[in-house]
Amino acid sequence: MAEPERPRTEPRLRPAPLLFEPTQAAGDPEHFFDLESIEDPRHLLDRATELTHAFRAAADRSMEFQALAAAQLADPRRFDRLTPDALAQRAGWTEDYARRMIEFGRDLQRGADADM
Repeated sequence: MAEPERPRTEPRLRPAPLLFEPTQAAGDPEHFFDLESIEDPRHLLDRATELTHAFRAAADRSMEFQALAAAQLADPRRFDRLTPDALAQRAGWTEDYARRMIEFGRDLQRGADADM
């Protein structure tokens, strides 16, 4: 889980739209993956649970890619490598969290290298 962000001077970017959510439905604040139209509470619970698991899996996978990118950007072999502080500023993390993400990314890289 990400740590709280530092205050930023530039405007906050909006999250990217989900590719499978229709754009006109995304503009409607009451619409969320058509859950509002499900009347059977059992079906609603099942569908909402499916979405919860899908979003958790997507968040976990996305965090792994963040860690891989952090490890690559901080690689000492790069002439343009980023320090943990610079990486933290770029990603909106604390420096300590950036260090942990770099290490996590390196662990992932070692695991991927071992699988090859």
